[in-house]
Amino acid sequence: MSLYCRFKGSLGQFELDAEFDLPESGISVLFGPSGCGKTTLLRCLAGLNRLEGQFDINGETWQSDTYFLPVYKRPVGYVFQEASLFPHLSVRANLLFGQKRVKTSQNINGYISFDRLVELLSIGPLLERSVVRLSGGERQRIAIARALLTNPRLLLMDEPLSALDSHNKAEIIHYLERLHRELTIPIIYVTHSHEEVSRLADYVVVMETGKTVAAGEVNAIFTRLDLPIQHDEVAGSVLNGVVAEADLQWGLVRVAVTGESIWCRDTGLELGDQVRVRVLARDVSVALKPLVDSSILNCLQAQIVEIKDDARNSIALVRLEISDSEGMQYIVARLSRKSISQLDLQVGQNVWAQIKSVAVM
Repeated sequence: MSLYCRFKGSLGQFELDAEFDLPESGISVLFGPSGCGKTTLLRCLAGLNRLEGQFDINGETWQSDTYFLPVYKRPVGYVFQEASLFPHLSVRANLLFGQKRVKTSQNINGYISFDRLVELLSIGPLLERSVVRLSGGERQRIAIARALLTNPRLLLMDEPLSALDSHNKAEIIHYLERLHRELTIPIIYVTHSHEEVSRLADYVVVMETGKTVAAGEVNAIFTRLDLPIQHDEVAGSVLNGVVAEADLQWGLVRVAVTGESIWCRDTGLELGDQVRVRVLARDVSVALKPLVDSSILNCLQAQIVEIKDDARNSIALVRLEISDSEGMQYIVARLSRKSISQLDLQVGQNVWAQIKSVAVM
């Protein structure tokens, strides 16, 4: 872990009490419902809000009980919900405004040049245009590029897709994935979208009413049965896998996932591609024997590791482990309590997880 964060205090009637560690690279997502404190926490990291706390990054202290590094001295790139571009400047001038803040002696590992960013974000044709003539997605790409041209040691992104339509969201996520592969600096990303977490996150911090309630890798966090996120209709798990086979006749690919195989729709993937597969809890059922004569393609050997049975509800959650010699991953099934009783499902039992629908993220 390379970033340590602890903040506590009040802003008006809102109380924040957050503490967590984050990896030194990759995308870490602050996840939770609107009003839980994600943006407040992000602003504390940037120094825009000052609460009691501690913030260390790569061994350097930006805030402690006795020290506070002013916001203008923090090498942070910040992308807001709105692009907030300078309307009187061209795209190129907006980008150069960010680059002017960089001192030649500041260059660090992971710095991306102007030309490389233009290429990665496909903004070359936009450079001489006025920013007032850009689409929402184009404006956000420029905002991301401008933030990165300040050569930050930390990139903060506050729900950068919330103001975009579905087409522009898909476009920006594609570019964020490209940057994810290219950047070595840590990115802290705020969202309440399950899809964005599933597509982008390496690490997740779950927040609720101003508190951090869990932090960890995506698969581990999204399959914990004690977290409020499991009550969402779109709750599920994110599995990491590798494309192992293509079935051209039926337009499918086989993804190898921890000793098992999952068939997914082919979206132009190549053999050997590392992918994420999202499985919703409502699309998982459990059987005591493998499927026979069924339209369901995906049936995985698994072991029950936890059952959360709420006597006030007809539905229970079952956490299932799939594993091999190289590791383990988890999926969650949302079953009726009656089904669990009829099958006499128990922790430690080996079963078959039937997955009705999957999606490659």
